[in-house]
Amino acid sequence: MRFSDKIILVVGGNSGIGLASAQAFAAEGAIVRLTGRDQATIDAAVAAIPGAKGYRADIADLDAMDAVIADIAAQDGRIDTLFVNAGVGGFASFRDLTPDDWDHVDGVNLRGCIFTIQKALKLMSRGGSIVATGSIGGHAFVPGNTAYAAAKGGLYAAMKVIAGELVGEGIRVNMVSPGPIETPLLHRNPGMSEADVEAMREVMINAVPMKRMGRAEEVARAVLFLASDEASFITAANLFVDGGTLELG
Repeated sequence: MRFSDKIILVVGGNSGIGLASAQAFAAEGAIVRLTGRDQATIDAAVAAIPGAKGYRADIADLDAMDAVIADIAAQDGRIDTLFVNAGVGGFASFRDLTPDDWDHVDGVNLRGCIFTIQKALKLMSRGGSIVATGSIGGHAFVPGNTAYAAAKGGLYAAMKVIAGELVGEGIRVNMVSPGPIETPLLHRNPGMSEADVEAMREVMINAVPMKRMGRAEEVARAVLFLASDEASFITAANLFVDGGTLELG
């Protein structure tokens, strides 16, 4: 029960890694607040997590995130752990990449994440922890991944600066960077058919030394570790959960 009575906000907690983490936090005593863009999956997540509350909010919409933070302030008065997990994919060769493609990916994966952290800090104090979802895609060559790599790489760079600025306030800031994980995000790449997705999965599996996709629950365990007091001497870290892909692949 590492999170007994802690207020946990999981941004992008209605599916995949976010949902697995929200459920794991709740299983260890946390009071969970989660956001997402799809009301049906938000409702399903809240129904599965006792005491949880969900908000329909796109992390790219900063006014919507202001409303989420304001409601948590009124209801709970604080945030003990913030897990910024919301993300979108988007593959396009560099020659075909458009400003709209770039803005869509950046707005969620970088800009939205950074300013959501800034907003949540108003409710955080000494002993608090922040975890953000990065990706090995921000560190490795993946064809067609220019916008995503820039956003996730930029998030990693920004998190180090944020960690340094907050260390004196007793708030730890870390990142978990998954490799190929079996989540709904795989099926939300614009312009990709199911056949394209399956082909991409095969490429991913072949690139993983363990020769399989990871599970959302495996990433959630890393998130909870970084958020917990077990990681009390860890900040500015980037924990890769990738089956050895980045270093051994």
